[in-house]
Amino acid sequence: MELCNSTLESGFILVGILTDSGSPGLLYTTISVLYTLALTSNGLLLLVITVDARLHVPMYLLLGQLSLMDLMLTSVVIPKTLVDYLRGENAISFEGCALQMFLVLTLGGAEGLLLAFMAYDRYVAICHPLNYTVLMRPRICWLMMATSWTLAFLNSVIHTSYTMHFPFCMTREIRHLLCEIPPLLKLACADTSRYEFMVYVSGSIFLMPSLAAILASYMFVLVAVLHMSSGEGRQKALLTCSSHLTVVGMYYGAAMFMYVQPSSYHSPQQDNILSVFYTVITPALNPLIYSLRNKEVMGAFRRVLGRFSFIQDGGCHIEVL
Repeated sequence: MELCNSTLESGFILVGILTDSGSPGLLYTTISVLYTLALTSNGLLLLVITVDARLHVPMYLLLGQLSLMDLMLTSVVIPKTLVDYLRGENAISFEGCALQMFLVLTLGGAEGLLLAFMAYDRYVAICHPLNYTVLMRPRICWLMMATSWTLAFLNSVIHTSYTMHFPFCMTREIRHLLCEIPPLLKLACADTSRYEFMVYVSGSIFLMPSLAAILASYMFVLVAVLHMSSGEGRQKALLTCSSHLTVVGMYYGAAMFMYVQPSSYHSPQQDNILSVFYTVITPALNPLIYSLRNKEVMGAFRRVLGRFSFIQDGGCHIEVL
């Protein structure tokens, strides 16, 4: 009981990948660069989609939400990790741990659902182009985004409150980059087997239908693309779909290893690598995958830059006058 009270008062110690790494300095630099890239690329993409009216269509509104989620997700975890390494302290309060878990589950869950809606958007655009404005009208697009946030929020509230109600009296050290369900349950001094099974079932229910919907959407898209008469249109569609599937593979692969794989197969090293993957690598790569070869996004980016340059030049001209 004293150990349990101590955990509530003093919190936990995050023994993440930087602590266990043989080359923490190199890894710290790599994560810092990736985090800076994630902030810059997602921030710019979100700015361009918000400012340029030509991108106010369902595909780019959903992409803007993805950038927002990635921006928030990586900022919930990585800054604390980097600052803790520099300070030589890895402590996190009980309340801070609960908040971090809640935010990561909410943002991660919302992103998984959003990827399914983005796949549906591409399916409608390619397989039913004449009905696109009806099937993906603004009200439906906003409903998709609201559904992603709401379901992820409810799932996060349930799992965070239930996980944090256990008495933690094994040790204060969480051998993980952040506060998540699997590593925290290893610290509980109560029987968590039923809840671990519930996490497995809920993770499967949350991830599998979305993944099945994504795969079905892109299967229909692939069939439609192969029947296209235009070689240029076929190439553009295949390029778009392949980039989307790359994002899906990165996200769902890490999520399924973390939340669908039985706890007996988890190891601190594997979990730490997975956590780095979906908290900084994926957020850094997502905007690059979606935008670098997208002529509309790059065109909008140039227009926004030109607009800001014009405003700046105009301000200098006024000062001269």
